[in-house]
Amino acid sequence: MADIVYHTKFICVEEGTPSSLVRFMGAWTIENAQDIDDAMAATVAAIDKGAVLDCTALTGLDTTGAVMIRRFAAEIDKAGAAVLTGVSADYKELMELISSCPAPAATEPEHLPWFLAPIIHTGEAFMRANTSIARLLGFLGLVLSRFFGTLLSPGRIRLVPMVHQMEVAGLNAMGIVGLITFLIGAVMVNQGAIQLQKFGAELFVVDLLGITLLREMAPLLTAIIVAGRSGSAFTAQIGSMKLNEEVDAMRTLGMNPIDVLVLPRLMALMICLPLLTFYADIVGIAGGVLMAWAQLDISPANFIVYFRDVVSYDHYLAGLIKAPFFAMIIASCGCYQGLRVAGSADDLGMRTTKSVVQAIFLVIVLDAVFAIFFTSVGL
Repeated sequence: MADIVYHTKFICVEEGTPSSLVRFMGAWTIENAQDIDDAMAATVAAIDKGAVLDCTALTGLDTTGAVMIRRFAAEIDKAGAAVLTGVSADYKELMELISSCPAPAATEPEHLPWFLAPIIHTGEAFMRANTSIARLLGFLGLVLSRFFGTLLSPGRIRLVPMVHQMEVAGLNAMGIVGLITFLIGAVMVNQGAIQLQKFGAELFVVDLLGITLLREMAPLLTAIIVAGRSGSAFTAQIGSMKLNEEVDAMRTLGMNPIDVLVLPRLMALMICLPLLTFYADIVGIAGGVLMAWAQLDISPANFIVYFRDVVSYDHYLAGLIKAPFFAMIIASCGCYQGLRVAGSADDLGMRTTKSVVQAIFLVIVLDAVFAIFFTSVGL
């Protein structure tokens, strides 16, 4: 007769070779679940190898009991193989149902009601924009503190990188800036003349060109071109250095990335953008002069004389004052997004796009602020 290792009302464990025999007895139902669970823990501790699980002595079985048998078998499987036998025909279907693992059914994902989704998405976008602007302003404050510190200690100015950035961001941009402003000046005269000729006032196209180009179009177009051309380049250059861990290496060597990477670009752009704006003024006026000569038969000499009489120096000054502030916004956005690049090339592309959009948006907002300010002070 086999040795009985453990015995309770519901479980009997007999020692055997090569596996133990575990007999399940009585009613394995939800009413006896607690007693069965206590006996199960002691049974698992008494078995150090596989076992045959005999269910012939079961007098009752419900879903809870079937789940406990399967859980008991899984625990025995950790020590060795667990073989389940003696399941009567009355209980076999229930055991198969408990053992089955149906494929997960596809469920419809939760979604917002159609009338709430636009409002919530707009709110989330607004909060993200506020967070981004707050971080950018914090970065701008950090850059300005380092900038004024550098002005008080000129020996910290990195002349070679600054001159290089002046060439890349300023000198090399003259072609595209000149072409666009020349065409804009010509188009303004062309369209203005068509409308003013209806009133016999085509000569006032000179006022239109001078005031609009000098105050708004030349500085704004130049800033937008530089933001798309140089701002994106700043983000790509610094972002690539972040991905290659060159920025971390600078910090390890005791070098401040703001001084090394940001300030040369910021100072170069603050010097070059006013010069490019002045260049855009000249080229845009030249385009307007040629169009007025061809369309209205106003000679260049007469155009310049009338232009000098009706367009005051204040209009030129109002446009030129904006340029350094536009440059500060463009350089800060480009460098800030470059320093926030992390992870992969996808993030670099996203940050490059974001820097251009952010810079152009802030330049237009700042231009509107300047327009209101100049109007209030009479400039």
